[in-house]
Amino acid sequence: MAMLQVNFYSKAMRREVTFNALIPLDTMEMPGREKDVQQPMRALYLLNGYTGSHTDWISFTRIRELSDKHRIAVFMPAGENHFYVDDEDKGAMNGEYVGNELVKYTRELFPISDRKEDTFIGGLSMGGYGAIRNGLKYAENFSKIIALSSALITYKAQNADTDFNDGIADYNYFRRVFGDLTKLEGSDMDPEALIKRVKDTKVDIPAIYMACGTEDFLLDVNHKYRDFLNAEQIEFTYVEGPGEHSWAFWDEYIVKAITWAVE
Repeated sequence: MAMLQVNFYSKAMRREVTFNALIPLDTMEMPGREKDVQQPMRALYLLNGYTGSHTDWISFTRIRELSDKHRIAVFMPAGENHFYVDDEDKGAMNGEYVGNELVKYTRELFPISDRKEDTFIGGLSMGGYGAIRNGLKYAENFSKIIALSSALITYKAQNADTDFNDGIADYNYFRRVFGDLTKLEGSDMDPEALIKRVKDTKVDIPAIYMACGTEDFLLDVNHKYRDFLNAEQIEFTYVEGPGEHSWAFWDEYIVKAITWAVE
């Protein structure tokens, strides 16, 4: 297992960026056993949550063990509290970076598959939203989406009043991240609109795995998106279990989610 920190200049972000990578290349050789012929690995692009960093998944979960067990390369970029959406005014195309540029760059750098079927995107909280948003916006790149405790705050942010504050962020924050909030609904930052857009194309909608704790403060918006997917007759997996918005829940459910993804 190789664990690396990679710095490179991102054209989408217009600056140098950092991501962590888990590459399960090395395998134990046993006497008398022929060396396995290694096929290109599957890849998972795993996004952190609000206030987190590209080190979170390695620090707080069993992701290294899962990468090795399932022989899946895992790439962890930094979300920088920007919900993995594009900021055209600033020239920081966060969505283009994680949904397209990073995929192409890692395929050139590491022995991973270039097939959509072998390429997944996932995340927790803010990263769960980012996985849904970019997994759908760049549906030609990803076959599966893992969304844990997704911060689907677009439901609350669209058309929010100037005095809006949900205890975590306020109107000014949402305005900086998503732009004109009166135009958020129906945009490429609206997970419902993105489903409809992909349905109108010939691109297959990625399979979606959603999980949320029954004591999570984001349970209501996860229910709302679940109900929307049902109404649109989208095939997806939705699971709930005891748990809050915490690493205990995410560590448990990333195991289940990756098992689902590689089946």
